Amino acid sequence: MKLLAEYGKEELAKVYVASMRDDNSHLVEFVESVQPPVPRDEKWVLIVSSMFGCPIGCRTCDASGEYLGKLGTDEILSQIDYMVRKRYPDGRIPIPKLKVQFARTGEPSLNPNILDLLELLPEVYEAPGLMPCISTVAPISGGKFFERLIDIKDRLYTDGRFQLQFSIHTTDPDKRDHLMPARKWSFAQIADYGRSYLRKGDRKITLNFITIRGFPIDFKNVREHFDPDTFLVKLTPLNPTKNAMDNGFVSAIDPHDPHSAQDIVDGFRSQGFETILSIGEVEENSIGSNCGQFVSILKNSNLTIREGYESEKYLIVKN
Repeated sequence: MKLLAEYGKEELAKVYVASMRDDNSHLVEFVESVQPPVPRDEKWVLIVSSMFGCPIGCRTCDASGEYLGKLGTDEILSQIDYMVRKRYPDGRIPIPKLKVQFARTGEPSLNPNILDLLELLPEVYEAPGLMPCISTVAPISGGKFFERLIDIKDRLYTDGRFQLQFSIHTTDPDKRDHLMPARKWSFAQIADYGRSYLRKGDRKITLNFITIRGFPIDFKNVREHFDPDTFLVKLTPLNPTKNAMDNGFVSAIDPHDPHSAQDIVDGFRSQGFETILSIGEVEENSIGSNCGQFVSILKNSNLTIREGYESEKYLIVKN
């Protein structure tokens, strides 16, 4: 792995851009972040890529477009290792919560190398706070991935040390297909999997709703399919990715005004769901660290970042 550029702020978030295969086509990005006011020595979040581009084509995500294949197990690990060894050269990470999210570029369930890595991580690092996180749209072709995931979670990540999240966004089937144009599990299939997945002591499975004006959420419909004892709800504003802007999407939650989410929060809570409003630091939108993808598709000649992120303002290193 060759690091090409680094963007961000030490006290908030950093985005790294690297070449994996000695060319300007197989590029990846990965992120480390903290969540003020929680200090890094209490919670540290690493977000890594699992694909070169993504075949799903989500309309809110800047990774949709050119897809050049899956990263190998060693290539995914190299992203984590770069961030870890900078701060903990001996691989001992004494942080109570170390979240490793497979959520940057690529649909995790389409890359079984992630499962191999999940089995390796407890051997590679001495990290009692390690908590991997899988975020997925639940494509139908990922069935075997999800079956094996349960086994790995049950063996290696018990007592709430694993987090699984399904992207839902809207209860309108046609608009859900519009946002995520891939064959994917129905709500009933996700609910069935949840019943097979959850064990005593596990974290509840997250249903993530990126809230977008014109994309309805029927709280009762969600309750009809999902058991609040198995699933919780997370609400997030729509991040200002280029694709989201090009599609004319507008967030139903104002990241500057948490009260704008109150009706949606109340709606889910009225159905018995634990509901989390997740609004990150707004400055991360400018850095590009919480905008879905940051530099997944670059102009190979000069590494110019897509419009929408203040890349030059936050440029730290460019090789």
